[in-house]
Amino acid sequence: MTRSRPSADRHAARVVETATDPAAAARSRLAASWRRSLAHHGLDPARQDGVHRITDQALSERREQAERLLHIAAPKLDALYQMVGSSGCGVLLTDAEGVVLDLRAGSGDLGVFRAWGLCPGSDWSEASEGTNGIGTCIAEARRVVIHRDEHFHARNTAMSCMDAPIFGPQGELIGALDVSSARADQTEAFNRLIAAMVAQTARQIEADTFRAAFPEARIIVADAEESEASVLLAVDGDDLVQGATRAARRSFGLESSGPLVARPASDLFGRDDGPSGFDRAERAAMVRALARARGNVSEAARTLGVGRATFYRRMKKLGLS
Repeated sequence: MTRSRPSADRHAARVVETATDPAAAARSRLAASWRRSLAHHGLDPARQDGVHRITDQALSERREQAERLLHIAAPKLDALYQMVGSSGCGVLLTDAEGVVLDLRAGSGDLGVFRAWGLCPGSDWSEASEGTNGIGTCIAEARRVVIHRDEHFHARNTAMSCMDAPIFGPQGELIGALDVSSARADQTEAFNRLIAAMVAQTARQIEADTFRAAFPEARIIVADAEESEASVLLAVDGDDLVQGATRAARRSFGLESSGPLVARPASDLFGRDDGPSGFDRAERAAMVRALARARGNVSEAARTLGVGRATFYRRMKKLGLS
């Protein structure tokens, strides 16, 4: 599918006019992205050459680096494609730089997707393609829907793209999940419905990637203000937090990315009442011993290697009944 030259010229002129208006960029995220594409990346919205594609060897190396992500994401991509594929949509997974690593599309649609550059190895970063679902999602680290003439390049204005970022176990951006369609009859309302499914699938991939990174840890799931966010903490046997998803880092005020400073999980949940320091640790040990002994004080005392009378004295001091 190609647009007529006059239509493409009108789109390019509209993009340039909006992108060079500072007030428009301040009011609209879309206009700000157009401005980045034009001024920062030096792109021409009327450019006609196709999407840049990296070499097969470079793609193989990127897929190898993203092996865990690809393995975890594969069944999720299949499931998402089962829901949207019948409407002519394709499902794409990219790395953190916007290069497509994997694709799910119907056999009858593959030719169209390849012609549009929606295939493994294609570079859909904002620096390469300007405003688009994948590139803008990665540039702004948020969910986006880029519908038809919201794209920067005139040659991309027949597409609709619904995207969500995927964050890794250290809170870092590791890729984007995209559903794209070139159907002329696809409405914005339908796009929003697909966008919700994309966001949910991205969070599932993120959660499974996090769990795989901490196989020996206890995973705590916390409430989230945003329904699609994965608020997960990885806690070791000593109650120290080993890892946290990006949403958990925001929720609990932790480091935004990278390794975490060691801290007890109980501190994050505001459990500051009652005993502290060694008393708190002793109380926790006694409670666990009593639970394992099903309330039998003598058996709990033996487990901790103390006398029954001593155990009773410590119970009284620590407020255990």
